[in-house]
Amino acid sequence: MTINFFKYQGTGNDFIIIDNRDNKISLNKIQVNKLCDRRFGIGADGLMLLENHANLDFNMKYYNSDGIESTMCGNGGRCLVSFAKTLGIFSNETNFNAIDGSHKAVVKENNIVSLQMQDVTDIRIVNKNYFINTGSPHYVTFRDEIKEIDVYNRGREIRYSKEFSPEGTNVNFVEYQNNKIFVRTYERGVENETLSCGTGVTASAICASLHSKSRKNSYNIITQGGNLSVSFNKQSKNTFSDVWLTGPATFVYKGEIYI
Repeated sequence: MTINFFKYQGTGNDFIIIDNRDNKISLNKIQVNKLCDRRFGIGADGLMLLENHANLDFNMKYYNSDGIESTMCGNGGRCLVSFAKTLGIFSNETNFNAIDGSHKAVVKENNIVSLQMQDVTDIRIVNKNYFINTGSPHYVTFRDEIKEIDVYNRGREIRYSKEFSPEGTNVNFVEYQNNKIFVRTYERGVENETLSCGTGVTASAICASLHSKSRKNSYNIITQGGNLSVSFNKQSKNTFSDVWLTGPATFVYKGEIYI
C-alpha cells in the first residue's frame, strides 16, 4: 500500500499527517511506529489522520510515535488545523473533534494557529509538584537551571513511577525567565524529550499562575523548538476556562511511502 503523507512541525514537535477523508487508510501499531521511526521510516513525534466528522469540520485521530492512539496533542492539533485549511475545509476559523472533545481554532498570518484547549478542572499536588490534565496528563515541576537537567532520565523516572502507574504521565521541567517561562518536556509515548509539547506548555503556564500566585492570564513560553503563548481565564484555584494555545504550525514537505 502506497500512502501519500504531509510533514508538519509546530516549534520542533513534528508530525506525519494523512488525509483519510475517504476512510481508506487503516494503520496498526507496528505500521505507525515504523512510519514515525527516524531511521527506517519518515520520522516524527506522532502521526495524525484527518477524517470526516458528521457535525464538525473534521476529526483528528492522533497516534504517538510508539504506534498507540493517544490523548490530545496541542501542537499536533494546531498542525492539523493548518493542513485542513490548505485543503479548503474551512476559511480562517474552524471547529473540529479530537479524542477529548471539540476544539475551536483560528488560523492567523504567518502560519500562526491559535487552538482552544479544554477547560482545566483537574489539578492536584503530587510530591509538592503539580499534576494536571490539559487533554493529556502532565506532571509539572519548577526548577532552576533546567538546561542542565537530564530530562530523559529524570523524566523517564517520574513517567514510570508508582504514583502514575499504569498509564504514566508526561513530565515538564519549568524555569521562570523574567516574564517568560522556559519549558522542557519528556513525552509519554515518544519516550524521550521533545523539542516542544503543546499540552505540556499549556499545563506549565497554568501551573505557573498557581505556583507564583499571580493574576497573570497569559504567558509567553520558550521551548527548545521555538516560542509559544498560552492564555486563560482563572475561574478558581482549580478551574481555568477559555484556554488558548498559540504558535506557528509549519508545512515541511510532502511525499509518498510504501508500507
